[in-house]
Amino acid sequence: MTLSVVAARYANALADVITAPGSPVKPPQALEELRSFEAALGESHALREVLVTPAVPGSRKKAVVARIAEKLRISRIIRNFLFVLVDHRRTGLLVGIVQALELVLDERLGFARAEILAPAELTETQHVALRVELERLTGKRIRSHFTIDHALLGGVIARIGSTIYDGSVRGRLQSLERRLSAET
Repeated sequence: MTLSVVAARYANALADVITAPGSPVKPPQALEELRSFEAALGESHALREVLVTPAVPGSRKKAVVARIAEKLRISRIIRNFLFVLVDHRRTGLLVGIVQALELVLDERLGFARAEILAPAELTETQHVALRVELERLTGKRIRSHFTIDHALLGGVIARIGSTIYDGSVRGRLQSLERRLSAET
């Protein structure tokens, strides 16, 4: 079983808990709390080592997690989830679990992720128009991540899952070339 599969299983289990009716922790709060804990781990190499090394007993690791959770005001559900990671020696997978949880929650809440390449920074009006068009094409709400690609001459390229929407100048020229070649 690959690590990403393991991370996805933990992410799905946590998503089941936080999306259940009556859950005291809502998905955005859960992600924020996990990211804050992840940031604390990222700031301290020693802390990461303590939580990952098998030489430190689980009870001491849980005590460390509890102290950090208290300082960060992490909810009981997320704290207990972190305890489960300690018990199963999966704290090293936290980054992957958070990434997988973001994807799982987006899917369950009806969002699609769009990776968008543009030749320059887009205006707010362009962002909105692009999001509206992608929502129309996919039938889902869109979470956009924009990247500037100076190799593009103009237009944008959007990737949603395995589908690529190429509205770049280069893509349009290639499409025109294919159509003209097919006519001859």
